[in-house]
Amino acid sequence: MVNYETGAYLVKFARKTIENSFRGRDESPVENLSELYLKRGAFVTLRKYPNNELRGCIGFIKPIYPLIVAVKEAALSAAFNDPRFPPLREQELPHITIEVSILTEPELIKVKDRRSLPRLVRCGIDGLIIERGIFSGVLLPQVCTEFNWDSETFLSQTCVKAFLRPDCWLDPETKIHRFQAEIFEEKEPLGEIVKVK
Repeated sequence: MVNYETGAYLVKFARKTIENSFRGRDESPVENLSELYLKRGAFVTLRKYPNNELRGCIGFIKPIYPLIVAVKEAALSAAFNDPRFPPLREQELPHITIEVSILTEPELIKVKDRRSLPRLVRCGIDGLIIERGIFSGVLLPQVCTEFNWDSETFLSQTCVKAFLRPDCWLDPETKIHRFQAEIFEEKEPLGEIVKVK
């Protein structure tokens, strides 16, 4: 579990990292919170305010970097390197909200009967990773509730994200991992930061 102080700091840090990149400056952590240096997976999501439209989302599923490094790199990538969107312009930033998702380590779902998989996926709690060969796709836990999907649709949409058939989750050759996330977000640009339940 990440405490509120750490989560709120990471949201502010992600925003400052993006802001400073427009000025050619680097953002260094100023808080000495021990949780910042634990290796954790993390995603940074940018949304247009007030319509909540996605503007960028990139991160690291596996805990390969200290949390502060993962958030810094994810913030820059979400702003400037998400292939679905043009790079963020400085004048957009005051109209963008920042969300940071801190992930648990992915767990391989093992099941004999693939048709029982939807019962093992908890919408709004579990995120999914689908892998088959060179293809992989990830959807964060909040995506399921944002689109009001059931768990079977969530599995299918994660397959689609991996550029695979929607029913690839039924194939025993497909690896499926689940993970959870603690999510901290701005309610409005530069506004109050809340932990999402």
